[in-house]
Amino acid sequence: MEKIRRNERMSAMLKILTDSPNRIFTLSHFCDLFGAAKSTMSEDIDLLREVTSTFGLGKLETVTGAAGGVRYRGSVSREDAREYIGGLCANLSGTERVLPGGFLYYSDVLSSPEITGYMGRIIATEYFDTEPDFVLTMETKGIPVALTTAFALGVPLVIARHNSRAYEGSAVNINYVSGSSGTIQTMSLARRAVREGTRALIVDDFLKGGGTAKGMVDLMHEFNVTVVGMAFVMETAAPEKKRISGEKSLMSLSIRRIGDEASAVVKPADWLED
Repeated sequence: MEKIRRNERMSAMLKILTDSPNRIFTLSHFCDLFGAAKSTMSEDIDLLREVTSTFGLGKLETVTGAAGGVRYRGSVSREDAREYIGGLCANLSGTERVLPGGFLYYSDVLSSPEITGYMGRIIATEYFDTEPDFVLTMETKGIPVALTTAFALGVPLVIARHNSRAYEGSAVNINYVSGSSGTIQTMSLARRAVREGTRALIVDDFLKGGGTAKGMVDLMHEFNVTVVGMAFVMETAAPEKKRISGEKSLMSLSIRRIGDEASAVVKPADWLED
């Protein structure tokens, strides 16, 4: 094999790290891959760490210990997150997207890989330290952002359904009260989907009364799983008191009426302003 130049080696290393975020790669792995000494790889990693930090591309972290190495985390600074979400809020505010019942049309936002990918990185940044084993969401609109969050955290995505599927085997079913409609609905999750004693991060698209989110928390209790956090793309300002607490939403929605016309006021969540 021909000698690999430093620029080629660093480009390949950054690609490998960013394709597997939050996964620890040992120095030996890269030494064997590129045929280089550990001292050389350490210098390359230091340079990559400086580049990613300077241009806000995430963080390269060195993990010490017997199983240590280097990992990439697609972290987003609070300032960048606030600016990005603020731009989304400006586009979502106004009269054009308001739907009956106090809802807002933003399916186009949730269908954009670029937007949901950045949202997933923002959410993951807030929950790296909680070390979830998987991300849980409820079908169906929350799946894109939950998937990108799971990717950024380097963990699997688990999807709860309204009805069990025969091809998923036996399932746990619970009833919960929908916070938006007040009706009793069913939530189902295959028994093989999660392991007892693991840790879950709940991610969904919309939070109004908190009934569905509370249902997912109760569902995790049935599996003896610890919920380490809850994150949402958007929550409504009313009702102010939800059926859950401790959640983080990226945006807050208020509907204001001027005569017969309803207008949406979408703002970045308070925690982004801290």
